[in-house]
Amino acid sequence: MSRSNDISLAVIRRLPRYYRFLDELLKKGVVRVSSGELSAILGLTASQIRQDLNCFGGFGQQGYGYLVEQLHDEIGKILGLDRIADAILIGAGNLGRAIANHLDFEQRGFHLTAIFDAAQDVIGQRVGDLTVSDMATLEEFCRLHKPSLAILCVPYDAAKANVDRLKNSGIHVFWNFSHYDIGVDDPGCIVENVHLGDSLMTLSYRMKNA
Repeated sequence: MSRSNDISLAVIRRLPRYYRFLDELLKKGVVRVSSGELSAILGLTASQIRQDLNCFGGFGQQGYGYLVEQLHDEIGKILGLDRIADAILIGAGNLGRAIANHLDFEQRGFHLTAIFDAAQDVIGQRVGDLTVSDMATLEEFCRLHKPSLAILCVPYDAAKANVDRLKNSGIHVFWNFSHYDIGVDDPGCIVENVHLGDSLMTLSYRMKNA
């Protein structure tokens, strides 16, 4: 199986979608699926799907297709879902709470271990199974527990300072929901900058130009 850094980010971004649709097929009891059938479900060409999977060695047989369970498991391994990493969440506002309460971290390769906030009226509150901790204890927690990922749900003007603190505490992987784009001044970090407003504006364009 290839682990090459030459694999494009576009291919990698399609893998979770393949995984999700294969999971749905598994739940329906589908045993085998062809690239043509996958293309109809995913809205991609069969050729594109085969090319994507061939980046990691390919898993089907011509004229036979793919075993759904096997392909689902293999893509899960490629995505690293079989190796659970610890995550912390910074910012226990509405967005942070929604993410903590409703996202199944374990099925996506992570275990949420702590939530931090600087607001005194929020510290000590329960969010799901966790109690919101004081940001003043962040460095000590990171020293003791060494989380791998930080989820940022803080305002733009607080993001840079938080990123610097987290980097100094040994965290270099970020799932970032602030409007501050991590990466420009942070070489060596692995970042997913999530701009919900950008997605909504894209939808606006598509709707108004349909």
